[in-house]
Amino acid sequence: MAPRRSLLTVFPAWLIAAAALMLTLAPATRAAIIDRVEIAPTKTSIYIGSVAMTMAPFERHGERYDSTYHAKIRPYFFYSESGRLSIDVSDAALAQLARGEPIEFKGEGYRDDGAKRGIAGRAVPTDATSGQIKVRVYVTTRIVLVFNTTYRFVGEPTTAP
Repeated sequence: MAPRRSLLTVFPAWLIAAAALMLTLAPATRAAIIDRVEIAPTKTSIYIGSVAMTMAPFERHGERYDSTYHAKIRPYFFYSESGRLSIDVSDAALAQLARGEPIEFKGEGYRDDGAKRGIAGRAVPTDATSGQIKVRVYVTTRIVLVFNTTYRFVGEPTTAP
């Protein structure tokens, strides 16, 4: 009787195959696949409340992903805010993700009134197009919000020239 393979032994092989496929795609096709990223809505706790964050899909421009955000703060609704975000993710970092390796990233956010927010995070792929993401938003030098959520590349593949 042949030994049964557990999911834990099969999954890494599948992940490596998916990453290899991503790396072998023609550059135009690969670029089309990674040009948009969706970040799932997320929530974190604050003192006697919570912050819920939603973001439009991120669009790639050079080595940056840009989006807008809206943060709803409960019960302190009058502190809720909207703005824009930019995350720096190099081509080398995207190749790391495609190989199944985690990456670190930094960026910045700007509230609609111009107040700046520092951003730092870590993305851990679960397959070639999605994974887990942890983001720290530096509101002030003393206030840091930590969000745990997921990401997913949503660009449409194009035919290679």
